[in-house]
Amino acid sequence: MAEQDKPRRARETGGARDGRARPSRQSSGGRSESRGRGRTPRTSAGRSPERSDRSPARTAEQARYDGPPLDESITGSELSREIRQQLRGLPEKLAARVARHLVAAGRLIDDDPVTAYQHTLAARARAARIAVVREACGEAAYAAGEYAEALAELRAARRMTGRQEHLPVMADCERALGRPERALALAQDPAVASLDEATRAEMTIVEAGARRDLGQTDGALRTLEAAPLRSASRAEWVVRLRYAYADTLLAAGRRADALEWFHRTAGIDGEGVTDATERIAELETTVPE
Repeated sequence: MAEQDKPRRARETGGARDGRARPSRQSSGGRSESRGRGRTPRTSAGRSPERSDRSPARTAEQARYDGPPLDESITGSELSREIRQQLRGLPEKLAARVARHLVAAGRLIDDDPVTAYQHTLAARARAARIAVVREACGEAAYAAGEYAEALAELRAARRMTGRQEHLPVMADCERALGRPERALALAQDPAVASLDEATRAEMTIVEAGARRDLGQTDGALRTLEAAPLRSASRAEWVVRLRYAYADTLLAAGRRADALEWFHRTAGIDGEGVTDATERIAELETTVPE
């Protein structure tokens, strides 16, 4: 999936795959029926050397619980007041640890999403019933390319809070998992109408992408044309809408129109959100087939 075709993640709380196989615990072996004969020798701690609490499954579980090392400068107070309040139901030391993992995830999500995701897994291991933790885990899983896990976490957060702002990311996860029909179903959810303008734009981009996945290029164009492409705003969501429209025009074989809209995109993309400038140079220096 093209980078520009993806929704932008919220980053305050932090940005998959279910069913990871876990090694089974090692067996300690059988005992002889005869007392004192044929038994597995025991250590001074009374344990069989073959049976260890450090089995691969337990070691992996412990590593997930511990999470990556935390920078000592992170206190957890960096989180917004709203998020800290959600953690108040936890014991003080536990809340502080969870908060520190969330802060660390937020700092890393753009540059090192895999480690950010590991931080959110450590937070989830301690506070799975806290909605903001599930949201952070979902966002980080999405950023790390763990789309099934992201979808599961964001669904859980939605059930816990009733909030809908993650619908575009959930729909994009469905696309990434090869289920564009489910992405379209989410795009038609009545809750989309209640989203703010920027989030609705993200859903429009995902919906258009899902239609392209299904070979419905004309439908993708109609979807984007119903959005405020000509908005006077220079907000990022307008940049991304225009880019998606230009890219879809090119996919439809409308090269001249695509070039026009890449120019319209570049004209308001002062932050370099897209590669519209590079696309313009490519189109202007290549001969149409």
